[in-house]
Amino acid sequence: MKKIVVLTGAGISAESGICTFRDSDGLWEQYRVEDVATPEGYEKDKAMVLDFYNQRRRQLETVHPNEGHRQLVRLEEKYDVRIVTQNVDNLHEQAGSSNVLHLHGELTKARSERNSNLIVDIGYNDIHLGDKAPDGAQLRPHIVWFGEAVPNIEPAAQLCEECDYFVVIGTSMNVYPAAGLIHYVPRESPCWLVDPKAVPISRNIKIYQEKAGTGVKKVVDELMELA
Repeated sequence: MKKIVVLTGAGISAESGICTFRDSDGLWEQYRVEDVATPEGYEKDKAMVLDFYNQRRRQLETVHPNEGHRQLVRLEEKYDVRIVTQNVDNLHEQAGSSNVLHLHGELTKARSERNSNLIVDIGYNDIHLGDKAPDGAQLRPHIVWFGEAVPNIEPAAQLCEECDYFVVIGTSMNVYPAAGLIHYVPRESPCWLVDPKAVPISRNIKIYQEKAGTGVKKVVDELMELA
């Protein structure tokens, strides 16, 4: 069975109603990244940062996968599909994708301040000051903040090295190290990109400049024909 790696970003979840950071009306307009998405911001005002992610988690509970997420599940009928996502939502899992690797963490999990490997499922519940991990340390969001290591980047790179097809959906390819994953894809492996905005990319790739809800179906249809 041939292997497909799909790299997804905020664009695929935006159609489900999840706010993005980078759009003009996105979260960057309401919050400074330094305040809510860095270790320094967390140390400065833990309560504010916890509340920020509590709000994100509450919103996630109200939204649902869109056609882009659902279309990717179809590929599992004929391919070994691995989703590598920059998103911290669980919409791929909700849609039914079997293998999802989160590069930047997951909203529905928390971890110990003291031990980044001590991760607990919290679902859609809030995290408050005083909520403790099993080791007695304060719980913090299981989110990879700017300036922190991305533990799953090496497994993601290995998946890319082994893939027969590579698909990019809804990402600007500006956020590293995720944007560098395309360089691990074998030169002979065909690539597709779905994004409504022009995305500069340094290799031969078939581009659908449209939203995920319509563009992903076209890519999936092509891949199903190739199987």
